[in-house]
Amino acid sequence: MNRLSIEQEIVRTRLEQDTRRQFLQRCTTGLGGMWLASQSAFASSPAEHATLPHFPPKAKRVIFLHMIGGPSQLELFDYKPDLAKYDGRDAPQEYLDGQRFAFIQGTPQMLGPQFSFKRYGESGAWVSELFPHVAGHVDKLCFIKTMQTDQFNHGPAQLLVHTGNARIGYPSEGAWVTWGLGTENEDLPGFMVLLSGGVPRNGKALWSNGYLPSVYQGVQCRSQGDPILNISNPENVTRDIRRQMLNALGDLNRKSHEQFHDPETLTRIAQYEMSFRMQMAVPDVADINDEPQEILDLYGAEKGKVSFANNCLLARRFAEAGVRFIQLYDGGWDSHGTEAKTAINDGFAKKCKQVDQPIAALLADLDQRGLLEDTLVVWGGEFGRTPMRENRGGNKMALIGRDHAPAAFTFFMAGGGVKPGFTYGETDEFGYLPASNPVQVRDFHATMLHLLGIDSDRMSFYFQGLNQKLTGVKPARVIHDVIA
Repeated sequence: MNRLSIEQEIVRTRLEQDTRRQFLQRCTTGLGGMWLASQSAFASSPAEHATLPHFPPKAKRVIFLHMIGGPSQLELFDYKPDLAKYDGRDAPQEYLDGQRFAFIQGTPQMLGPQFSFKRYGESGAWVSELFPHVAGHVDKLCFIKTMQTDQFNHGPAQLLVHTGNARIGYPSEGAWVTWGLGTENEDLPGFMVLLSGGVPRNGKALWSNGYLPSVYQGVQCRSQGDPILNISNPENVTRDIRRQMLNALGDLNRKSHEQFHDPETLTRIAQYEMSFRMQMAVPDVADINDEPQEILDLYGAEKGKVSFANNCLLARRFAEAGVRFIQLYDGGWDSHGTEAKTAINDGFAKKCKQVDQPIAALLADLDQRGLLEDTLVVWGGEFGRTPMRENRGGNKMALIGRDHAPAAFTFFMAGGGVKPGFTYGETDEFGYLPASNPVQVRDFHATMLHLLGIDSDRMSFYFQGLNQKLTGVKPARVIHDVIA
């Protein structure tokens, strides 16, 4: 049974369940009620795969670069010269009244930009000295400077950015996209995940399939050792033996499905078959040893090393191989003044140096291969940083840090049908609140899906009595102004 027939059988099974559900919904007691209760862990779905994309897409795939911890927009892209004039002064009271902070107490002092800025390119975009390589590509970039979230702690804020919900248990954006559009390479997962700088606080919940079939969860790939855990056969188990084992296991699972009609059984078959194909395809795609030295030098990549640079190069290789959604997480961006490795004037600057060249290389490499046009590259964190200096316990700290700022932070995008050399939204004179065009996370999700040819209101999955969506229940708007 090939992947398409398995997916068709999953849909058929769920539609049969809907027919049974319509009858049993009239049975509020007895066996009917017991059966409905037992189905709370499962979901039924319309055959969305047959109708997607809803309209011609501008982007075929996404590479999402998430800087875990919330990079400071005030030290990178949102230049505020007026903030420098207020450096060291008490923060305005209107910035403090009714606001929740993770660590600021009492009346903090304003903190001016800690690094110099210059204008670059024909667009004249402001970029700090910390991103000199990215600065050379500003005319490819589309900035959104007024991203907003309602979460000011890392875990919930990261979940909101990647699943549209601040609670664990919801599908990630990569799972939604691959569920809707599938992959362009049947031998590779449609959703790949690469980590550097440590594991994110929520771990695999950030690339979970949630209530979608488990075949759509993100697959973590490593840039050192076996690219995927357990991808190699055990000692003395040949590929032919593994094929025989899977055939036998598939027969047992199909018999189980015939008896119990659990669609997750078919998902399990699909996962086993995908794993078998991945044993041949993934090691080849994930091996950067065949890259020319000039490409390795472009990224600053080193063979056999775990690094953001290696992951950016792998992201290009996965995009080239037809992977639909590629998620890169880089940890260490939580810029507090509690220790040198996180301080704005120490660890933050070092983190910028680690990622600047690889990001610029990824943009250049995609562009020179003709991939940037239909690849949407996204960069950002889960929130920004305050224009006030962090003062834990109400006291000025020896090292320079900024607190979490959910009200306004910066994303940038490139390729995939967005306007190059364009900035959407403007913050106030201190970079703290939007002065125009605020963008909620759900608005960003709706825009990303739109670029992929998906109407976010029409892509839903029936679960626990609701047609669930990545953008949630509140209205989400597509930001048409950023689309070319």
